[in-house]
Amino acid sequence: MKRTWCLGELTTHFLWCMEDLLDVYEQPYDPLHPQVCVDERPCQLIGDVLAPWPMAPGYPKREHYEYKRKGVCNAFIAFQPDTGYRFVQIRTRRTKEDYAAFMSDLAQQYADAHFIRVVQDNLNTHTPGSFYAAFPAKEAFSLAHRFDVHYTPKKASWLNMAEIELSALAKQCLDRRIGDEATLRREVCSWADQRNQERTTVDWQFTKTKAREKFRKFYPHSS
Repeated sequence: MKRTWCLGELTTHFLWCMEDLLDVYEQPYDPLHPQVCVDERPCQLIGDVLAPWPMAPGYPKREHYEYKRKGVCNAFIAFQPDTGYRFVQIRTRRTKEDYAAFMSDLAQQYADAHFIRVVQDNLNTHTPGSFYAAFPAKEAFSLAHRFDVHYTPKKASWLNMAEIELSALAKQCLDRRIGDEATLRREVCSWADQRNQERTTVDWQFTKTKAREKFRKFYPHSS
């Protein structure tokens, strides 16, 4: 038996970043300043060596154990907990340019917003500097100012609700062999459309008050 955990050193900087994110989650819905959680994950493309046998009365779908690796692509997701809306893209790579293009498209989803409150992790491409790798300076500068970014503390990506959506994606859509990028894109977009229609969201319970109670001993001046 073993136990695992994923929690960074609880420094005062960690506490600040954690409370900053939790405060964003506690703000009331405001369409002019929407709250959006952004994340990404690699997706392996896996094909069959032998054609599977389809499901038939009394028989499940059957597939040969052998498979063929056909490359990797990347799934980007932006999730708005207040409305149960998610925006997804499948891109061939996960470069600065890909992140910048995704964020540019995300900004268009909220064209009427004054700015977008973004929760994301500290991946090296997740910075406004990536916009300058993809767009002219004037456009990059303007795009950077569309976002009010709040970063998760190191080793605390569990504070990002987009992680929950990616987990659902893995269990509900990526739980089978998908051998090409076009099919993966179609399947992931279909998954997102269904959840958007149902307005599936996250019942987030962890607040600043609960954080202060749970991590009381790590606050230098806890009462």
